Amino acid sequence: MMKEEVIELDTVDKYNKFFKVETYHPMVTVVDLSKITQPAQPFTINYGIYALFLKDTLCGDITYGRQPYDYQEGTIVCFAPGQVASIHAQEGTRPTGYGLLFHPDLIHGTQLGHDIRNYSFFSYEAREALHLSEEERHTVIDCLHKIDTELRRPADKHSRRLITANIGLLLDYCMRFYERQFTTREASNKDIIVRFEQLLDEYFDGQTPQEEGLPTVKYFAERVFLSPNYFGDMISKQTGKTASEYIQSKVMERAKDMLLSTTKPMSEIAYSLGFQYPQHMSRMFKRLVGHSPNEYRTQQRG
Repeated sequence: MMKEEVIELDTVDKYNKFFKVETYHPMVTVVDLSKITQPAQPFTINYGIYALFLKDTLCGDITYGRQPYDYQEGTIVCFAPGQVASIHAQEGTRPTGYGLLFHPDLIHGTQLGHDIRNYSFFSYEAREALHLSEEERHTVIDCLHKIDTELRRPADKHSRRLITANIGLLLDYCMRFYERQFTTREASNKDIIVRFEQLLDEYFDGQTPQEEGLPTVKYFAERVFLSPNYFGDMISKQTGKTASEYIQSKVMERAKDMLLSTTKPMSEIAYSLGFQYPQHMSRMFKRLVGHSPNEYRTQQRG
């Protein structure tokens, strides 16, 4: 059995040397994947830089949650510093598509550096890849071409701003295309929201709150086989609420029901719902309902 090589990818130059790609800029590169040959043995990349890959490959055997993808034209997958990816390629494999890799230092102090945390798709998993239409694919390739052209020019005082601005433009287009994908997958997404509701009910119907505390987005994302970021963005797109807001509204519904249907003291209700301290429930209740739990109970009971 071949030993799997682990690549600590903390510089752009290290990627370029590994795949024998020419380096035009020390902190950013655009790669034509058809011009590189992947090693036959499995290898793992531990990313210390940002990476975006447009891969022109058929994806019929990739699943979305437990459902197959319904797009075939090509996919975009993204990685951020701290993420790990394993690649298993057949001998002589030449992938087709393009890659963009850039070091975090490139964007420090720039508008893109300020905005990078908003591009939540960097934390999506590979099975949650972005599937492009042919028109969207051309838009992405055009953005990559503009970045590559700038990299090949002699550097001047405008270079960094133009490079980061064009990377930001590409990422903005990816945000738009992901929102389109959330819409085109509306039927399957609604199935996931129904499952989310069921999981919320199951959580509060048992002893889980006393054992685990208040439910988290990560808890439910894992149970519908999605990354927390993708799950949260999908819930927000479908419901107009963040996943955290959705969970909090469910907690408040349960709290209201228990305040009116039982004589349990507020502190006991708080602990049964997973609050560590009763005052935490009081603060959330006052913020979301407009009254304290005891005020609500008194007013509703007349």
